[in-house]
Amino acid sequence: MGAAMAGRLRAAGLDVVLWNRSPARAAGVAADIDARAVDTAREAAAAGPVVLVSLADDAACRAAYEGPDGVAAGAGPGTVVADTSTVAPQTAIDLAALVRARAGGSMLDTPVSGSVPVVERGELTIMAGGEAADLDRARPVLDVLARQIFHVGDHGAGATMKLAVNALVHSLNQAVAEALVLAERSGVDRAAAYEVFAGSVAGGPFVQYKRAAFERPEDTPVAFRLDLVAKDLDLILDLAARAGAPMPQAVTNRRAVADAVAAGLGDEDMSAIARFLRGSS
Repeated sequence: MGAAMAGRLRAAGLDVVLWNRSPARAAGVAADIDARAVDTAREAAAAGPVVLVSLADDAACRAAYEGPDGVAAGAGPGTVVADTSTVAPQTAIDLAALVRARAGGSMLDTPVSGSVPVVERGELTIMAGGEAADLDRARPVLDVLARQIFHVGDHGAGATMKLAVNALVHSLNQAVAEALVLAERSGVDRAAAYEVFAGSVAGGPFVQYKRAAFERPEDTPVAFRLDLVAKDLDLILDLAARAGAPMPQAVTNRRAVADAVAAGLGDEDMSAIARFLRGSS
């Protein structure tokens, strides 16, 4: 996602400075899109005025922000850090405070809904938490990436909304996988079954978007790994426990994903839940 965002921004004519925890990866992306790679997160953040962060989980975010060479040390006054990672709301709140305290910058939690192709078309949905004035300052960059931006509240609200959205997405993924395997085991051709799904009242954007992944998984690139689905569901269930929100379906989905990951499918696309179910009795 980070590489796709950088490419989209360069294609729009914006200057881009890159940092990655794997330096060779940053250098490769920089060469591909005619950008500049730097050695530390602090250098990248100091190149602002808008800093985009896209990392896998809470631990990776905290490590990238903290320390003398972290994002927080480089984001000075006038800089807005827009973090698109999917993390716990408290992590977003903590990192916003750290950015402000370390060098006087500002931060928004701006997680996104959409995949790499959606980034490349500039059609992400962004859920923003933080100060409205900071969001206004970040919009010239975010608008290049997004079709719509929702300001949903203070720090942590964007992260909360992303977990709510992903709870729905992961439930849809499980439901599509189960329904497809039911049709197949009952003698209906996979492609024919999916054609009906896509044309039915259930054929919303998710069903359309994941069609190739479910119909032809062997020919379709991984868009969202199952191990990251597991990470999301852990965050979702932790938030639900804190909020006192019952989520029995999310509990069931987490158990199903854990079984698929344990079976060696963690690096596969989320649609591999269907493959796991095909092998189950």
